[in-house]
Amino acid sequence: MDWNEVLNTGDVANGEVNVVIEIPRGSNSKVEWKRKLKVMTVDRVEPKIFAKPTNYGFIPQTLDEDGDELDALVITDADLPTGVFVKSKVVGVMKFLDNGEVDDKVLCVPDEDRQSGNRIATLSDLPEQLLKQIEFHFTHYKDLKKPGSTGGVEFYDRNEAKKVIVAAQKRWEDQ
Repeated sequence: MDWNEVLNTGDVANGEVNVVIEIPRGSNSKVEWKRKLKVMTVDRVEPKIFAKPTNYGFIPQTLDEDGDELDALVITDADLPTGVFVKSKVVGVMKFLDNGEVDDKVLCVPDEDRQSGNRIATLSDLPEQLLKQIEFHFTHYKDLKKPGSTGGVEFYDRNEAKKVIVAAQKRWEDQ
């Protein structure tokens, strides 16, 4: 199934996006959507210390500056399985440098999260410790292979995240 044909980006103006999960929270397998093949593949298995602190996926019909679909982190208490999509609310964006290039990660929560009582609506609603864990992960996840190739993590609010998504939609349309 081609997620980019089946799903659209979502209602970005209202802060809602569709996210396809590639990697469940806690997994150390680097699963990636291969657009040309229209399948999920295991790119590599990382040491357990580099397990994802959140669910990791992409927003359909977008392209980030690296040429892949725009990445999204879906924050839940549950590990979401590979290959499902989640209607999500945008709460912010993390920008960092990966091999000298900006690599954006949109931070989201499920549109309907009864476990949390839908209490997370903005970046400031996220626990500071979780933001520190996300920052640590993305600053160090390449340390064994390419030490020092990532860093410069900064978090921004929902309005900045929506700008990043709109720019990624434009890149998708222009391809």
